[in-house]
Amino acid sequence: MLGSIRKFSTSIYAKILLGIVIIPFVFWGMGSAFTSGSKNIVVIIDKEKYSTQNFINFIQKNTKGEEKISSSLIEELLSIFIGEKLIEKEIEYFKIKLSDEALGKIIKSQKEFQRDNKFSRTEYEKYLLKNNFTAASFEASLSKFEKKRQLLDFIGGGIFPSKFIVNKSYDQLNQKRKVEFIDLNTFFNQNLNFSEEQINKFYNKNKNSYEQIFKTVNVLELNPKILTGEEEYNDNFFNMIDEIDDLIFQGNEIKLIKDKYNLKNFNTYNINKFGKDKNANVVKNIPEDLIKYIFNLDSSQKLSLIEKQNKYFVVEVSKTENILRDINNKDIRDNVIFNLENETKSILIYEMIKKTKTNNFSKSDFYKFSKEKNIPIKKTTIENQRDNKIFNDYFTKQIYKLSEKSVTVIHDLRLTQNFLVFVDKVEKTYVDENTDEYKKFSNLSKIKLTNELFNTYDNYIKKKYEIEINY
Repeated sequence: MLGSIRKFSTSIYAKILLGIVIIPFVFWGMGSAFTSGSKNIVVIIDKEKYSTQNFINFIQKNTKGEEKISSSLIEELLSIFIGEKLIEKEIEYFKIKLSDEALGKIIKSQKEFQRDNKFSRTEYEKYLLKNNFTAASFEASLSKFEKKRQLLDFIGGGIFPSKFIVNKSYDQLNQKRKVEFIDLNTFFNQNLNFSEEQINKFYNKNKNSYEQIFKTVNVLELNPKILTGEEEYNDNFFNMIDEIDDLIFQGNEIKLIKDKYNLKNFNTYNINKFGKDKNANVVKNIPEDLIKYIFNLDSSQKLSLIEKQNKYFVVEVSKTENILRDINNKDIRDNVIFNLENETKSILIYEMIKKTKTNNFSKSDFYKFSKEKNIPIKKTTIENQRDNKIFNDYFTKQIYKLSEKSVTVIHDLRLTQNFLVFVDKVEKTYVDENTDEYKKFSNLSKIKLTNELFNTYDNYIKKKYEIEINY
């Protein structure tokens, strides 16, 4: 719930904590196993102790019975549990109360409990039965929720953004920007011609990256026609599948299975995890998902029965070898050149970014670079942050972070698109107070201010309460 509390899950003591929480949870009702010392305490907040059983009850209330419980889910639930306890303490601190009369008015105002626009006791009780609530438990939960709402409204309510803030928010998204840019791929292409010596040097330096595991596998497909001579998947077929599974468990080889059931000879393939042979040719007639399964098998599993999409295969791994792919192989050579190109691009981009970040790359440098490298400068006007006629959304957002007359480098993660950009002019925009657009950005500004206030409150809570995770 609160960001500062969620962050605890990355700390070492949170990970240790899972040791005392997950065991009693997995075996439902074992919180009583921790009955001495402080082992039954999950967390202490300002000297108030919360037991493991408290937390187990919270988990049972907030998860479905069949839901799989993982360490990450335990951590998430514990952070919510602590957050709720902090909220309860704040409600108590600010003396936020809800009278029975006020609670009654809230219940009677709910549309779910009305008939002909009037509160219906019958509809209310039907709702409770349908959702497995007692009146007492539902009203307690609703009271708790309403107090929490009042607390958050007490902290973040009443915020009204000024005209200046609304216009600033509108301008950030809608201002026009006149930019000039250079496609750096043209510059890179001037520096991406590699000699044989460079290619071989890179290959030898990174030989480990070009080692691949190849497996020689014997594959026998099983279907009703092959095993029983029938077309249907019937009991006879599945009984024979069970027999084969038993033979595999007993450590037999694929040849014995073939001979015992008078099957046609198995197919033998030599493949890597990409389904290619040693000459980089794609091996046909072996399903892609079967290849993935074969390469995920434990090295001790020589023979396996595999079921994939209602197809059954007996797979025998007869040989596994590490092979260094030759530099003369086209795929390997292309990969070496690709990596050399990216390495060169990274170095060139790093040098340019370093200059722009330290303000050592001015408008005059921008034009000088264009002239020296003989690369044309292109010009465009970006109408707003949604304008992606020239640049994609990611690049546009980067450009809108820049100040007027500044130069920067923008690029994607794979270095396929790379630009040197100069922001020539920023044209600010304003929104009329009497328009729906103003109301829209007023609401957006209010949400932003409220979130910032809640972040401040988050930090305040973090300092106000002493939270000790028991480990």
